[in-house]
Amino acid sequence: MKIAVIIPAYKVKQQIISVIKGIDSSVNFIIVVDDKCPENTGKFVEEEIKDSRLFVLYHDKNKGVGGAMKTGFKKALELKAEIVVKVDGDGQMDVDFISTLVAPIVQGRSDFTKGNRFFFLSELRKMPFARLLGNSILSLFNKLVNGYWNIMDPTNGFIAIHTDVLSLISIEKLSDRYFFESDLLFRMGSIRAVVTDVPMAPKYENETSNLSILKVLFEFPPKYFVRFFKRLFYQYFLRDFNIGSLELIFGNFLFLFGIIFGAYKWHTAIETNIPTPTGTIMLAVLPIILGFQLLLSFINYDIASLPKTPLHTSLSNKVKLNNEI
Repeated sequence: MKIAVIIPAYKVKQQIISVIKGIDSSVNFIIVVDDKCPENTGKFVEEEIKDSRLFVLYHDKNKGVGGAMKTGFKKALELKAEIVVKVDGDGQMDVDFISTLVAPIVQGRSDFTKGNRFFFLSELRKMPFARLLGNSILSLFNKLVNGYWNIMDPTNGFIAIHTDVLSLISIEKLSDRYFFESDLLFRMGSIRAVVTDVPMAPKYENETSNLSILKVLFEFPPKYFVRFFKRLFYQYFLRDFNIGSLELIFGNFLFLFGIIFGAYKWHTAIETNIPTPTGTIMLAVLPIILGFQLLLSFINYDIASLPKTPLHTSLSNKVKLNNEI
Protein backbone atom coordinates (compact mmCIF):
# COMPACT_ATOMS: atom_id res chain seq x y z
CA MET A 1 0.00 0.00 0.00
CA LYS A 2 1.15 3.53 -0.74
CA ILE A 3 1.79 5.41 2.48
CA ALA A 4 1.79 9.19 2.90
CA VAL A 5 3.20 10.85 6.02
CA ILE A 6 1.80 14.28 6.89
CA ILE A 7 3.85 16.58 9.12
CA PRO A 8 2.17 19.79 10.40
CA ALA A 9 4.95 22.36 10.72
CA TYR A 10 4.69 25.16 13.27
CA LYS A 11 7.68 26.20 15.39
CA VAL A 12 9.45 22.88 14.85
CA LYS A 13 12.43 24.10 12.83
CA GLN A 14 14.96 22.64 15.26
CA GLN A 15 13.58 19.09 15.12
CA ILE A 16 11.84 18.57 11.78
CA ILE A 17 14.93 17.76 9.67
CA SER A 18 15.86 14.80 11.86
CA VAL A 19 12.23 13.64 11.79
CA ILE A 20 12.10 13.66 7.97
CA LYS A 21 15.50 12.02 7.58
CA GLY A 22 14.37 9.22 9.88
CA ILE A 23 11.46 8.22 7.63
CA ASP A 24 12.43 5.04 5.77
CA SER A 25 11.75 3.97 2.17
CA SER A 26 8.48 2.17 3.01
CA VAL A 27 6.85 5.61 2.96
CA ASN A 28 5.97 6.84 -0.53
CA PHE A 29 5.12 10.49 0.17
CA ILE A 30 6.20 13.01 2.80
CA ILE A 31 3.86 16.01 3.02
CA VAL A 32 5.03 18.95 5.14
CA VAL A 33 2.42 21.64 5.77
CA ASP A 34 3.91 24.98 6.82
CA ASP A 35 1.10 26.42 8.95
CA LYS A 36 2.23 30.05 8.56
CA CYS A 37 5.22 29.20 10.73
CA PRO A 38 7.10 32.29 12.00
CA GLU A 39 10.33 30.29 11.63
CA ASN A 40 9.70 29.66 7.90
CA THR A 41 9.98 25.94 8.51
CA GLY A 42 8.67 25.07 5.04
CA LYS A 43 11.43 26.99 3.22
CA PHE A 44 14.00 25.57 5.59
CA VAL A 45 12.87 22.02 4.80
CA GLU A 46 13.00 22.67 1.04
CA GLU A 47 16.55 23.96 1.37
CA GLU A 48 17.82 21.16 3.61
CA ILE A 49 15.99 18.10 2.26
CA LYS A 50 16.41 16.82 -1.28
CA ASP A 51 13.97 13.92 -1.50
CA SER A 52 11.67 13.09 -4.42
CA ARG A 53 9.01 11.98 -1.92
CA LEU A 54 8.82 15.44 -0.34
CA PHE A 55 5.95 17.90 -0.89
CA VAL A 56 5.90 21.20 1.02
CA LEU A 57 2.58 23.06 1.25
CA TYR A 58 1.99 26.54 2.69
CA HIS A 59 -0.83 28.29 4.53
CA ASP A 60 -1.42 32.02 4.16
CA LYS A 61 -2.58 32.13 7.78
CA ASN A 62 -2.21 29.89 10.79
CA LYS A 63 -5.00 27.30 10.92
CA GLY A 64 -3.78 25.03 13.70
CA VAL A 65 -2.79 21.38 13.62
CA GLY A 66 -6.23 20.32 12.39
CA GLY A 67 -6.16 22.84 9.57
CA ALA A 68 -2.70 21.64 8.53
CA MET A 69 -3.87 18.01 8.56
CA LYS A 70 -6.89 18.81 6.41
CA THR A 71 -4.59 20.34 3.80
CA GLY A 72 -2.35 17.29 4.05
CA PHE A 73 -5.30 14.89 3.74
CA LYS A 74 -6.41 16.52 0.50
CA LYS A 75 -2.89 16.30 -0.94
CA ALA A 76 -2.60 12.64 0.08
CA LEU A 77 -5.90 11.83 -1.64
CA GLU A 78 -4.69 13.71 -4.72
CA LEU A 79 -1.52 11.58 -4.72
CA LYS A 80 -3.72 8.44 -4.40
CA ALA A 81 -2.09 7.31 -1.17
CA GLU A 82 -3.83 4.37 0.47
CA ILE A 83 -2.74 5.03 4.06
CA VAL A 84 -2.15 8.43 5.65
CA VAL A 85 0.00 8.79 8.77
CA LYS A 86 0.23 11.89 10.97
CA VAL A 87 3.65 12.59 12.46
CA ASP A 88 4.41 15.68 14.55
CA GLY A 89 7.49 17.62 13.57
CA ASP A 90 8.74 18.14 17.12
CA GLY A 91 10.50 14.78 17.41
CA GLN A 92 8.14 13.31 20.03
CA MET A 93 7.15 10.49 17.70
CA ASP A 94 9.54 7.71 16.74
CA VAL A 95 9.20 7.40 12.96
CA ASP A 96 10.53 3.84 13.14
CA PHE A 97 7.13 3.06 14.70
CA ILE A 98 5.27 3.87 11.45
CA SER A 99 5.47 0.31 10.11
CA THR A 100 4.01 -1.03 13.37
CA LEU A 101 1.29 1.62 13.36
CA VAL A 102 0.06 0.85 9.83
CA ALA A 103 0.31 -2.96 10.19
CA PRO A 104 -3.32 -3.51 11.40
CA ILE A 105 -4.59 -1.51 8.40
CA VAL A 106 -2.37 -3.34 5.91
CA GLN A 107 -3.50 -6.67 7.37
CA GLY A 108 -7.17 -5.68 6.99
CA ARG A 109 -7.87 -5.68 10.74
CA SER A 110 -8.50 -1.97 11.22
CA ASP A 111 -9.49 1.25 9.45
CA PHE A 112 -7.79 3.66 11.83
CA THR A 113 -4.89 3.13 14.22
CA LYS A 114 -3.40 5.33 16.89
CA GLY A 115 -0.57 5.13 19.36
CA ASN A 116 -1.29 4.34 23.00
CA ARG A 117 1.32 5.66 25.43
CA PHE A 118 -0.50 4.13 28.43
CA PHE A 119 0.19 0.49 27.61
CA PHE A 120 3.67 0.08 29.06
CA LEU A 121 3.38 0.83 32.77
CA SER A 122 7.13 1.14 33.25
CA GLU A 123 7.26 3.85 30.59
CA LEU A 124 4.52 5.96 32.18
CA ARG A 125 7.05 7.29 34.68
CA LYS A 126 8.56 9.32 31.85
CA MET A 127 5.26 11.13 31.23
CA PRO A 128 4.78 14.38 33.22
CA PHE A 129 2.12 13.86 35.92
CA ALA A 130 -0.09 16.73 34.70
CA ARG A 131 -0.11 15.29 31.19
CA LEU A 132 -0.82 11.79 32.52
CA LEU A 133 -3.77 12.99 34.59
CA GLY A 134 -5.14 15.19 31.81
CA ASN A 135 -4.94 12.41 29.23
CA SER A 136 -6.69 9.98 31.59
CA ILE A 137 -9.61 12.38 32.07
CA LEU A 138 -9.81 13.16 28.35
CA SER A 139 -9.79 9.45 27.60
CA LEU A 140 -12.91 8.92 29.71
CA PHE A 141 -14.74 11.79 28.00
CA ASN A 142 -13.72 10.49 24.59
CA LYS A 143 -15.06 7.01 25.37
CA LEU A 144 -18.44 8.54 26.14
CA VAL A 145 -18.42 10.90 23.17
CA ASN A 146 -17.04 8.58 20.46
CA GLY A 147 -18.24 5.20 21.68
CA TYR A 148 -14.77 3.66 21.39
CA TRP A 149 -14.60 2.11 24.86
CA ASN A 150 -11.63 -0.02 23.81
CA ILE A 151 -9.13 2.80 23.27
CA MET A 152 -6.99 4.99 25.50
CA ASP A 153 -4.86 8.09 24.98
CA PRO A 154 -7.29 9.80 22.52
CA THR A 155 -5.19 12.96 22.17
CA ASN A 156 -2.22 10.99 20.86
CA GLY A 157 -1.45 12.52 17.46
CA PHE A 158 0.43 9.51 16.09
CA ILE A 159 -2.37 8.16 13.90
CA ALA A 160 -2.87 6.28 10.63
CA ILE A 161 -6.01 5.98 8.51
CA HIS A 162 -6.99 4.20 5.32
CA THR A 163 -7.92 6.75 2.66
CA ASP A 164 -11.03 4.78 1.61
CA VAL A 165 -12.38 5.48 5.10
CA LEU A 166 -11.09 9.05 5.10
CA SER A 167 -13.06 9.71 1.92
CA LEU A 168 -16.30 8.76 3.74
CA ILE A 169 -16.15 11.78 6.06
CA SER A 170 -16.27 15.50 5.33
CA ILE A 171 -12.68 16.64 5.78
CA GLU A 172 -13.70 20.29 5.86
CA LYS A 173 -15.89 19.72 8.93
CA LEU A 174 -12.96 18.49 11.03
CA SER A 175 -11.84 20.79 13.83
CA ASP A 176 -8.95 23.07 12.85
CA ARG A 177 -6.97 23.12 16.06
CA TYR A 178 -6.05 20.84 18.97
CA PHE A 179 -9.51 19.24 19.12
CA PHE A 180 -8.66 17.65 15.77
CA GLU A 181 -7.76 14.16 17.10
CA SER A 182 -10.91 13.95 19.25
CA ASP A 183 -13.07 15.23 16.40
CA LEU A 184 -11.56 12.73 13.97
CA LEU A 185 -12.40 9.90 16.38
CA PHE A 186 -15.97 11.21 16.57
CA ARG A 187 -16.19 11.14 12.75
CA MET A 188 -14.80 7.59 12.74
CA GLY A 189 -17.48 6.58 15.23
CA SER A 190 -20.22 8.17 13.13
CA ILE A 191 -19.35 5.90 10.17
CA ARG A 192 -18.66 2.86 12.41
CA ALA A 193 -15.01 2.52 11.44
CA VAL A 194 -12.82 0.04 13.32
CA VAL A 195 -10.28 1.87 15.50
CA THR A 196 -7.29 0.08 17.05
CA ASP A 197 -4.81 1.12 19.73
CA VAL A 198 -1.18 0.27 19.02
CA PRO A 199 1.08 0.26 22.12
CA MET A 200 3.98 2.69 21.94
CA ALA A 201 6.53 4.10 24.38
CA PRO A 202 6.21 7.80 25.30
CA LYS A 203 9.02 10.07 24.16
CA TYR A 204 9.68 13.40 25.85
CA GLU A 205 12.77 15.49 25.24
CA ASN A 206 13.30 19.27 25.17
CA GLU A 207 10.40 20.13 22.85
CA THR A 208 7.96 22.90 23.81
CA SER A 209 4.25 22.15 23.60
CA ASN A 210 2.03 24.73 21.89
CA LEU A 211 -1.06 23.36 23.63
CA SER A 212 -2.53 25.55 26.37
CA ILE A 213 -4.19 23.79 29.32
CA LEU A 214 -6.62 26.70 29.65
CA LYS A 215 -7.72 26.22 26.04
CA VAL A 216 -8.42 22.56 26.75
CA LEU A 217 -10.44 23.38 29.89
CA PHE A 218 -12.62 26.00 28.20
CA GLU A 219 -12.81 24.83 24.56
CA PHE A 220 -13.07 21.05 24.79
CA PRO A 221 -16.09 20.50 27.15
CA PRO A 222 -18.70 22.30 24.97
CA LYS A 223 -17.45 20.42 21.90
CA TYR A 224 -17.59 17.11 23.76
CA PHE A 225 -21.14 17.92 24.90
CA VAL A 226 -22.43 18.59 21.38
CA ARG A 227 -20.74 15.55 19.84
CA PHE A 228 -21.95 13.25 22.62
CA PHE A 229 -25.59 13.97 21.86
CA LYS A 230 -24.93 13.84 18.13
CA ARG A 231 -23.48 10.34 18.49
CA LEU A 232 -26.43 9.09 20.52
CA PHE A 233 -28.89 10.51 18.00
CA TYR A 234 -27.03 9.13 14.96
CA GLN A 235 -26.32 5.70 16.42
CA TYR A 236 -29.50 4.95 18.38
CA PHE A 237 -32.27 6.88 16.68
CA LEU A 238 -31.37 7.99 13.15
CA ARG A 239 -29.49 4.98 11.74
CA ASP A 240 -30.91 2.33 14.04
CA PHE A 241 -33.49 1.77 16.78
CA ASN A 242 -32.68 -1.12 19.09
CA ILE A 243 -32.75 -2.34 22.67
CA GLY A 244 -30.12 0.25 23.54
CA SER A 245 -32.45 2.99 22.30
CA LEU A 246 -35.24 1.74 24.59
CA GLU A 247 -32.88 1.50 27.56
CA LEU A 248 -31.76 5.07 26.93
CA ILE A 249 -35.31 6.43 26.63
CA PHE A 250 -36.90 4.64 29.59
CA GLY A 251 -33.77 4.89 31.72
CA ASN A 252 -33.65 8.67 31.42
CA PHE A 253 -37.44 9.01 31.83
CA LEU A 254 -37.63 6.91 35.00
CA PHE A 255 -34.52 8.41 36.55
CA LEU A 256 -35.62 12.01 35.92
CA PHE A 257 -39.20 11.25 37.01
CA GLY A 258 -37.96 9.83 40.31
CA ILE A 259 -35.68 12.80 40.94
CA ILE A 260 -38.34 15.42 40.10
CA PHE A 261 -41.18 13.64 41.91
CA GLY A 262 -39.02 13.01 44.98
CA ALA A 263 -37.82 16.63 45.10
CA TYR A 264 -41.41 17.88 44.81
CA LYS A 265 -42.64 15.64 47.63
CA TRP A 266 -39.66 16.56 49.78
CA HIS A 267 -40.38 20.28 49.28
CA THR A 268 -44.07 19.74 50.06
CA ALA A 269 -43.26 17.89 53.28
CA ILE A 270 -41.03 20.74 54.44
CA GLU A 271 -43.64 23.38 53.58
CA THR A 272 -46.55 21.56 55.26
CA ASN A 273 -44.52 19.96 58.05
CA ILE A 274 -46.32 16.67 57.31
CA PRO A 275 -44.20 13.50 57.03
CA THR A 276 -44.24 11.89 53.62
CA PRO A 277 -45.80 8.38 53.59
CA THR A 278 -43.49 5.43 52.93
CA GLY A 279 -45.45 4.48 49.81
CA THR A 280 -44.91 7.94 48.32
CA ILE A 281 -41.20 7.76 49.08
CA MET A 282 -40.99 4.40 47.29
CA LEU A 283 -42.76 5.93 44.26
CA ALA A 284 -39.77 8.25 43.99
CA VAL A 285 -37.04 5.75 44.89
CA LEU A 286 -38.06 2.85 42.64
CA PRO A 287 -38.03 4.86 39.35
CA ILE A 288 -34.57 6.22 40.27
CA ILE A 289 -33.23 2.69 40.89
CA LEU A 290 -34.85 1.23 37.76
CA GLY A 291 -33.77 4.18 35.64
CA PHE A 292 -30.20 3.91 36.89
CA GLN A 293 -30.16 0.17 36.15
CA LEU A 294 -31.44 0.77 32.62
CA LEU A 295 -28.78 3.40 32.02
CA LEU A 296 -26.10 0.97 33.22
CA SER A 297 -27.54 -1.63 30.83
CA PHE A 298 -27.35 0.92 28.04
CA ILE A 299 -23.67 1.57 28.74
CA ASN A 300 -23.04 -2.19 28.70
CA TYR A 301 -24.89 -2.45 25.36
CA ASP A 302 -22.91 0.51 23.99
CA ILE A 303 -19.61 -1.11 24.99
CA ALA A 304 -20.61 -4.42 23.38
CA SER A 305 -21.66 -2.78 20.11
CA LEU A 306 -18.20 -1.65 19.01
CA PRO A 307 -17.72 -1.96 15.22
CA LYS A 308 -15.86 -5.15 14.35
CA THR A 309 -15.68 -5.30 10.54
CA PRO A 310 -13.21 -2.83 8.95
CA LEU A 311 -14.92 -0.56 6.45
CA HIS A 312 -12.09 -0.41 3.94
CA THR A 313 -12.13 -4.20 3.46
CA SER A 314 -15.87 -4.09 2.79
CA LEU A 315 -15.40 -1.24 0.34
CA SER A 316 -12.62 -3.13 -1.45
CA ASN A 317 -14.78 -6.25 -1.70
CA LYS A 318 -17.62 -4.18 -3.13
CA VAL A 319 -15.32 -2.76 -5.81
CA LYS A 320 -14.10 -6.26 -6.71
CA LEU A 321 -17.71 -7.51 -6.92
CA ASN A 322 -18.68 -4.63 -9.22
CA ASN A 323 -15.70 -5.41 -11.45
CA GLU A 324 -16.74 -9.06 -11.67
CA ILE A 325 -20.28 -8.11 -12.58
